[in-house]
Amino acid sequence: MDAKSELLLQLYQARLDRLKEISAEHSIVRTGSVETVRSRLIKDLILEEWVLDDSGIKALRNEEIGGILAVFGIKKSGSIRERKQRLWLHLNHDSKQLIPEKLDILSREELHELCISLDLPRSGNKQALLMRVAGVLTSQSGAWGSIKKSLRRPRGKAKAPSIPSPSEDDDEVEPAPRVEIIPSEPTTNEEEQFIEIEFEEVAPAIVEAIPTPKQIDPVSLVALESRMPEIEAACRDFLALGDLEDSADVKSFIDSLASQGFNVEDDNLRDGVTQVLQVLSSRAHEEDLAMHSGPNSWREREELRRFEDSRQILREALAGILEEAEGDIIKARMNFEALAREQSLDLRMPSISGRVHALFDLHISIDEAHAASDPRTARRTRVARLLQHGAVHLDHRQRRTLDRLEKNIAGLEQLVETILDRAEGVYGETEQALVIRFLENKGYEVNDAELRPRVLAAAGVIGAELGHISPADIPRLAPGVLVDDTQMDSIITDLKRLANQFRGPQAETIVTPESEVGEAVADANDRIVEMKAKIDGIDELLARLDLS
Repeated sequence: MDAKSELLLQLYQARLDRLKEISAEHSIVRTGSVETVRSRLIKDLILEEWVLDDSGIKALRNEEIGGILAVFGIKKSGSIRERKQRLWLHLNHDSKQLIPEKLDILSREELHELCISLDLPRSGNKQALLMRVAGVLTSQSGAWGSIKKSLRRPRGKAKAPSIPSPSEDDDEVEPAPRVEIIPSEPTTNEEEQFIEIEFEEVAPAIVEAIPTPKQIDPVSLVALESRMPEIEAACRDFLALGDLEDSADVKSFIDSLASQGFNVEDDNLRDGVTQVLQVLSSRAHEEDLAMHSGPNSWREREELRRFEDSRQILREALAGILEEAEGDIIKARMNFEALAREQSLDLRMPSISGRVHALFDLHISIDEAHAASDPRTARRTRVARLLQHGAVHLDHRQRRTLDRLEKNIAGLEQLVETILDRAEGVYGETEQALVIRFLENKGYEVNDAELRPRVLAAAGVIGAELGHISPADIPRLAPGVLVDDTQMDSIITDLKRLANQFRGPQAETIVTPESEVGEAVADANDRIVEMKAKIDGIDELLARLDLS
């Protein structure tokens, strides 16, 4: 093993203090994180023969860049475009600082420079540039910024990768003229066109190897920007259960946006929503990490204090926000974010946005659990099942009437309670007629053979649940309704048993003389008592069919 390979292994396994000592020995800048210092030392001491500035990275050939990435100890697979972007990011930025969540604090000029270095289109406004850079950072997440663990902490004897050397004819093929015409300031459209044309003439093979990135149409971009809070809220709702790796799941989610007025047939819009999903997925991961760690800066600590001061206000307002949204979780989340911003909370910070959305999700979960155990919800669910049981066999008009009643169960409860209050707990024919008449006056067509029994039975359930009448006073529907298979089998068995009891042995026809009339009357009385007992058994059986 030569000296460079030994030094490379030492750089892989050295801690920050040792890396700074090596930097001082060779007069190399020592500032930055451990990975920043390590990558700088590898570049200057191991790969010193290579030109790894912006122009040098763009001039690398496909067979060269894989060996260079291996020396830096980062992922080396992917297309040549992805590998050049990964190498540039590793050499010029800290992976913990350059993340999608922090891009919005950059100016348009800074985003423009990133697009130039990452070989991305530079046209469009700040939001367009941000989305392009965020897409690259999301796709490269975890592939740069730190060396592989197997190199840093090897289990056995470590082996350094082979160190590549530049080819002798690199000077002849290096597209140096292109570098000189790229200014540090944003270029005009004419300069951008000139740069692209000259690059095609100098190195056409590289241009063919780099796929043209998808660029969102300006009209579609404006539509996205104008409704970005709504899109982000919908994406967060999807990421709560959806799988970003499941293409069918993502496609179904994007198709569902058509109900909110989005033109989901536009490929540009679909690409834009997909990018937002990727960015938010990465942001959600950062939020989860930030929520379980302490503040990393003075500013973050102060923001966390401000959030704790605002927590009570957010919690108290959340119930009203959910009620105002009328079940629209996406709308409620948008309004909750707006309230958080009104409290001067910085939602760009993962530790803050994570806590805000966690508070919202927690409240939703508590409401769902509360609703599941709420007696009122259980009562309304029971009434709705009674109204809708077997509704598939009804005609369109009857189903529409039942749907209207189900949506206004609260009004039906108030009607029943008012009628039974005045009737002092009596639910007879008069009260039942009042229920039907009042509903007809309100436009509900319930006075027919199919709907009238359902509505009266549902009203009886409401009255019994509210304590105005006893369960025995609830009107019954035809036997067999709302009986499952196991109950039906038991009932059929009992009915057969009763039928056999009624049938009994065939009695012989006997002519009774007048002297035996008294005995016959006594026997008839016994049979009447026996038949009455059997009828009571039938009543008990029918009681099992009670809808209450």
